[in-house]
Amino acid sequence: MELLNYAFMQRALLAAVLVGITAPAVGIYLVQRRQALMGDGIGHVAMTGVGLGFLLSASPVWMATAVSVLGAVLMELIRWYGRTRGDIALAMLFYGGMAGGVMFINLAPGGSNANLTSYLFGSLSTVSPSDVVAICLLAAFVVLVTVGLRRQLFAVSHDEEFARVTGLPVRALNLLTAVTAAVTVTVAMRVVGLLLVSALMVVPVAAAQQLGRSFAATFALAVAIGVTVTIGGTITSYYQDVPPGATIVLLTIAAFIALTALATPLARRRARALAAAQTAGDPVECAIPAGREAADGVGV
Repeated sequence: MELLNYAFMQRALLAAVLVGITAPAVGIYLVQRRQALMGDGIGHVAMTGVGLGFLLSASPVWMATAVSVLGAVLMELIRWYGRTRGDIALAMLFYGGMAGGVMFINLAPGGSNANLTSYLFGSLSTVSPSDVVAICLLAAFVVLVTVGLRRQLFAVSHDEEFARVTGLPVRALNLLTAVTAAVTVTVAMRVVGLLLVSALMVVPVAAAQQLGRSFAATFALAVAIGVTVTIGGTITSYYQDVPPGATIVLLTIAAFIALTALATPLARRRARALAAAQTAGDPVECAIPAGREAADGVGV
């Protein structure tokens, strides 16, 4: 392929693959916890880190990682102790993060809001070799946590009270999930952009849930969708000269629509099979329920 002759496209494709793996891998736990928009909030906070990176002449990726992790920890603390005022505190954190990013980057020598564009919406040509090293290290951490601790994270995400009764360190695992989500945001910001990364964490999972019959199947299918759309969006962006982040998100939504359309007749077929089994006198418990949710079978 012609695009592989260019070093910047090799870096962009590698980053796209890593983003396609890590975003759904974390997103499946956020969806299970009903915190689908957490990635969007962390993305707002990460803007302050990007601005600080420009201001201090440091790596925007590593600075955004540090600020995002701090923001994610604060979000968890607000969730635990915020009670009725928690939503106001979160709003101030999110919008303060955006304002801080704009302010810091304008204070930086030679800085302007134009420098934020590639971080907000993604850019193929600006993925540097140092960015690739950072993305690889951060992605390795995300995969290690989401796969190595999948049983514990699923238990906490599915039912915190039950997980607490079984002796799991619920608060520590919740903090780890938040930190991993923050790291994922910084992994994805160079390809998808801070304002669109949340879609890649949530929509592939929602699409996979249309067909997945267990947690393991949903996890694998979500990652497969993520890798497919990030590679497809990156290649399309190169040939059609369109924004990579927007292209990837639109492809992800298209995948969700396609799988939803495919899942509807399959669900009807299962319902007919269940009805036929009941008519034939087979025990109901032997048939597969038509509306079984993807998370019912942990199977990991």
